[in-house]
Amino acid sequence: MIDLDYGLLPPETADHFLSLPDAQLVGTEALLTTRDNIETVIEAKAMMCVYGPAGSGKTMSVNSALRLLAPDRTHRLELRAGPTPRDIRHGLFSALGLPGEPLVRPIEFDNLLKDALSEEFRILVCDEAQWMKKNSFEYWRHLWDDKRTDIAGIFAGGDGCYKVLRREPMLASRIHVWQEFTRLSRAEVLQTIPVFHPVWTTATPTLIETIDKQAAHGSFRNWACITAHVINGMRKKNLTEVDEPLIHWVYSKIGGM
Repeated sequence: MIDLDYGLLPPETADHFLSLPDAQLVGTEALLTTRDNIETVIEAKAMMCVYGPAGSGKTMSVNSALRLLAPDRTHRLELRAGPTPRDIRHGLFSALGLPGEPLVRPIEFDNLLKDALSEEFRILVCDEAQWMKKNSFEYWRHLWDDKRTDIAGIFAGGDGCYKVLRREPMLASRIHVWQEFTRLSRAEVLQTIPVFHPVWTTATPTLIETIDKQAAHGSFRNWACITAHVINGMRKKNLTEVDEPLIHWVYSKIGGM
């Protein structure tokens, strides 16, 4: 069965970990920088590498920027661990919504993809790019280098994709923008979390800072997980505000983070 949603940008509700209800997209410096960088990459029809630790907001920021800048020209690939060029071919076939069945011979398959990628300008996004090896990155370079294709490429992943690209001059020289994501600083946590979700609006800065130091560690993903448990705990305990006993109850659910 064909997945008609494959390759499309997900809805905004899916951006936050656990699709957390009422979570807000916060205009952090990293988010705004991503929008600016992706706009630059689109204008240059170039390639970009977005990298950093898990849970730091890479995918959320990239998706948000592309919804604003080029929602109808964006095609996302979701690849399994250790993807090969064959996996990328099939992923592109599905993401582009090409008719018929994937071709068997690689050369013919590549020509089919190049023809499709020459019809109009497209932005190709490869998430979880830290799983790719050199030959997979080389395949992306092969597509981008072809004179027929009209594409920009965005790789988003952990430090692994940065290391692979950086140690291969032929690949690294083609990356127009490198953007590193880091965990939220203490100041960013205190500024961002009360806006991130209504449940934290009345929490004291001291409590938010303590939670971040003990469990969240500047990670949006950790904060989303903690927030989900907090909402559940407030409902079960009939609370209207977050307090320290509730947070200790949440800690009993999440273990070491």
